[in-house]
Amino acid sequence: MHTILEAASWSFSAMNEQPWRYAVAYRGTALFDIFSSWLAAGNQPWAKHAAALVLSSTVTSFASGRPYPDALHDAGAANMLLTLQAGSMGIGVHPMAGFDKAAAESFLPEGLQPVIMLAMGYPDTHEKLDQPYRTRELAPRTRKSLNEFLLNAE
Repeated sequence: MHTILEAASWSFSAMNEQPWRYAVAYRGTALFDIFSSWLAAGNQPWAKHAAALVLSSTVTSFASGRPYPDALHDAGAANMLLTLQAGSMGIGVHPMAGFDKAAAESFLPEGLQPVIMLAMGYPDTHEKLDQPYRTRELAPRTRKSLNEFLLNAE
């Protein structure tokens, strides 16, 4: 986990403020149960066998006190580096936006905003997933074509 979180620390950020903060809850701990309880029903299957749940959050202001309007962007970039590092180590990461953000915010120190919850662990067989999650996991991945998101496509 240290190596994975260290990767996040190398992400770019405005004025090198590094606004991301993480809380790690390992399976079998009371904190894991708390984090799990915040997850939306559709995210519960991804979390129940995870080795860890990680709450990603970000500061809302620069150290100077000025609002940090790009903090979510910078935290997202750190989350991507975290995910890439984990993947390079054979650890799966399942990001989940569906969780009780108000509960998470009450857990966090003042001035932090919850961003996303990450289920992390070594991948297992898809047969262990209940439906409809098994089918979704086996479905081909699709993405929009470039001309759907490139604003000046020619």
